[in-house]
Amino acid sequence: MTNKTLEQLTVGAGCFWCIEAIFNEIKGIENVVSGYSGGTVPGTPTYREICSGLTGHAEVVQVTFNSEVISYSDLLVIFMTSHDPTTLNRQGADVGTQYRSVIYYHNDTQKHSAEIVVKEMAPYYDMPITTEISPLDKFFEADAAHQNYYANNQTQGYCSFVIDPKLSKLRRMHADKLKTSTK
Repeated sequence: MTNKTLEQLTVGAGCFWCIEAIFNEIKGIENVVSGYSGGTVPGTPTYREICSGLTGHAEVVQVTFNSEVISYSDLLVIFMTSHDPTTLNRQGADVGTQYRSVIYYHNDTQKHSAEIVVKEMAPYYDMPITTEISPLDKFFEADAAHQNYYANNQTQGYCSFVIDPKLSKLRRMHADKLKTSTK
């Protein structure tokens, strides 16, 4: 039996339900947890506090992945093409600093990789990329109702109108990176 080389990626791209659904479809992903990072207030934030936009936290996912199956850089490319990294503090109808595009790096190697990927992706967008690249300080796990939201609520309107189109785009652009073939 071989040992897995597990690493973590922490990113935000608007509502964490969307990005969680995307990463759950990628080969090499071991676990995806919705939560919050980047805030400035003490204590453990609640979803209601995060939604106010006053805590400084972003909705994020923390992804545990097998780096022997998929690289950190490949995951960042998927991340950058799964949302609009040119809109400051906004993804679709979700507006506020809690919905910012952000990469929280866990070490200097990840920071360097993030800077390279963002620079390489810039020519593909008409507007400047506003994705924040910051060190991960703390990650707070969201409550159980926010975990695996898409898998548990596929018939909800938000899932149908917002997440399904993002998953369709993922399947078109990154079919070779998916866990299983999808329709």
